[in-house]
Amino acid sequence: MDKVIKALGAVFGDIGTSPIYTFTVLSLFVKPTKENIFGIVSLICWTLVIIVTIQYVFLAMNLSKRGEGGIIVLKEIVTSLIKSSRILIFITFLSYVGFSLMLGDSVITPAISILSAVEGLPLISIFSGLERIDLVAIAIIITTALFFFQKYGIEKVGQYFGYIMILWFFVLFISGLQGLSFYPEIIASINPEYAINFILNNGFASFLILSDIILAATGGEALYADMGHLGREPIVKAWNFVFIALLFNYLGQGAFFISHSNSKNIYFDLMNTDFGIFYSAILILTILATIIASQATISASFSLIYQGIITGILPMLRIVHTSTELKPQIYIPSVNWLLFITILVVLIIFQSSENLAAAYGFAVSGTMTITGILLTVIYFMKKSYLYLLLSIFVFCVDLSFFIANFSKIEHGAYITIIIACFILALILIYNYGKYRLSKALNLVDINEYIKEFKELYQKSSKVEGSAIFFVKDIHKIPPYIINTTLKQNIIYQKNIFLSIGSLEQPFGKIIYNYGVITDGLEAISIKVGYMEILKLEKLLREIGINEKVIFFGIEDIFSNNPLGKIFAFIKRNTPSFVQFYNLPIHKTHGVLTRIKI
Repeated sequence: MDKVIKALGAVFGDIGTSPIYTFTVLSLFVKPTKENIFGIVSLICWTLVIIVTIQYVFLAMNLSKRGEGGIIVLKEIVTSLIKSSRILIFITFLSYVGFSLMLGDSVITPAISILSAVEGLPLISIFSGLERIDLVAIAIIITTALFFFQKYGIEKVGQYFGYIMILWFFVLFISGLQGLSFYPEIIASINPEYAINFILNNGFASFLILSDIILAATGGEALYADMGHLGREPIVKAWNFVFIALLFNYLGQGAFFISHSNSKNIYFDLMNTDFGIFYSAILILTILATIIASQATISASFSLIYQGIITGILPMLRIVHTSTELKPQIYIPSVNWLLFITILVVLIIFQSSENLAAAYGFAVSGTMTITGILLTVIYFMKKSYLYLLLSIFVFCVDLSFFIANFSKIEHGAYITIIIACFILALILIYNYGKYRLSKALNLVDINEYIKEFKELYQKSSKVEGSAIFFVKDIHKIPPYIINTTLKQNIIYQKNIFLSIGSLEQPFGKIIYNYGVITDGLEAISIKVGYMEILKLEKLLREIGINEKVIFFGIEDIFSNNPLGKIFAFIKRNTPSFVQFYNLPIHKTHGVLTRIKI
């Protein structure tokens, strides 16, 4: 039960706060007739069933690596099933696009969540005179506080998030039940016939409406992405509770809108009608729920970036571990403040949840479509034909939402596209640069190196103690080691080649100790899961290494190629390997090698 409560706080914040703005946004484009409202409620209901329940709970959460989910996991599963290099390149590119889109949407989610919550303030008499600019200012203050406290971690307050969200979903359920009293017949809209008729009767206009219907399912991808933290079963159990609360709330909002067609903010008007004198308490709860949803998005962004760094698709950034107990609790200062500034700009530009909704949904529908493609490929390769048919159906639905969201590009979705394109360009340039760098390094085979080292070790005087030399591949020796040991004769009594790589799984550590490969020379390879927080200095002590000095290579890169110049700039302005792993500065020595790529 404890994990179910944690899941409510960590996983369902985004999708759980969608009722604040989804129906209000849809009401701007649809005449408040019985047929239209029944159609909208039916579309929302079946979007939650198809996208969240079938795609993520049933299909995606059936696939994992050591219990972990997410788009990177799907990519790894596809990689293990397909041998064609061309298809693998395409799948890898798709996963990079999905990765970039998910980060692109992380700008809109906190902005629309917090701003939509504070828009309920004017319904309180003492705040009735608040102007639009005042609401934006309040949203900015809340956002600033949220990002400021990231560096302290959320371990202490995070334990209460689940209980707050239990209360939140209970309030959604109760308000929905009370809302049903305005037009009980709306319960019939659960029948998918109403959704189909709405689409058939409204033609192309109904297709465009899909771009706002998807708002009800934003955050659905978190169920799969966070599976490794909490497990499949607690998330599925929590979803059963969340789905019922969401369904009844949307039904209640629909019934309320039929009888209050002049309502400008359906969620808050319904809450004000249902709870009356307790409305202020409900508003505070709403703001708390949106803060929790925003926190989940920020934490997910940190986690995604960390996965990208460990798997080598992103350059290294400074990482701060904010919890000694919880593995995924990390803080990335550069990402935190860049995200903060971008969200402030978005709040100032759009100024209302309705305007933000016009920008929201493109990236998440794109991510869902890519997930649909990966699921289809996996179940095709596994020859699981029932799952394959469902995957194809879900992919077609995803694609419909994604195409509909192209209409949002001119209304603000271009912001998430620009952010996603920037991230994708960074990934591609960084990996291109790494490839060119590996070609230019002129690595020496370990066996050739051993021949020269053996002779030198026997006849040279040796420095007392142990030295660690970092390498990317134990079998390929970089130029800086050649220069340090063979040319400058800096040889210690014990010289250890140490490589660190990532596993194709989220957690776990594998240590390959090659032992003594020749007199005075040892080799160790450490591989860690791409979500594992590696405390390298502690691990070195555990495996019996007490080094006197640590050597690592620094590449001074120059290039005539524009992409090469960008890569060189990235390398110069990101933390070194040693800084990333917080190794003791007094022991580390960087050896410079000038390289043209």
